[in-house]
Amino acid sequence: MFYGLPIVKKDNILVLTINSIGLTIELIYLTIYCIYANDNKKRVRVAYILLAESGFTVIIVVIGMLAFNFKHRSLFFGVICDVFNVIMYASPLGIWKKVITTKSVEYMPFWLSVASLANGIIWTIFALIQLDIFILVSNGLGSIFGFVQLCLYGYYYFLGKSKTKDIEKPSEVQLSNQTQTV
Repeated sequence: MFYGLPIVKKDNILVLTINSIGLTIELIYLTIYCIYANDNKKRVRVAYILLAESGFTVIIVVIGMLAFNFKHRSLFFGVICDVFNVIMYASPLGIWKKVITTKSVEYMPFWLSVASLANGIIWTIFALIQLDIFILVSNGLGSIFGFVQLCLYGYYYFLGKSKTKDIEKPSEVQLSNQTQTV
């Protein structure tokens, strides 16, 4: 969100608006989660994670504001935002191994994959219109990751099923071969 502020980059109000709305939705989600969480440990964990994220953000903002002039500030924050954006888009890569080894897409939500691809494409188009290299790099990679993820989903959804149908599992309950005499 900080990348969209005028003290970092001029004429970036749309990025600031969208990121502010996204942050608000995330905070509402976390609030609802904390209200309905059954375990107090989960609430405390969320609080610690938010505290760590806030502390990290403050450190980065202070470094960026004090160490860089306006011209280099957007480079500093742009690279940091790119790194974390690529991590966000690449996070489903961890499940790819499970999908490939099990030949099943039950661990990969389809609509999350579609949303990731759509988000990457929309932000890539926006970056091309605005000619913003930082938004373009991370979201271009996100589009590629989303496309590969949907290809993987489609391959194992259609072909993975047919291969598992051919392999017949033995039944869970089997009759004994022993005969009982009276």
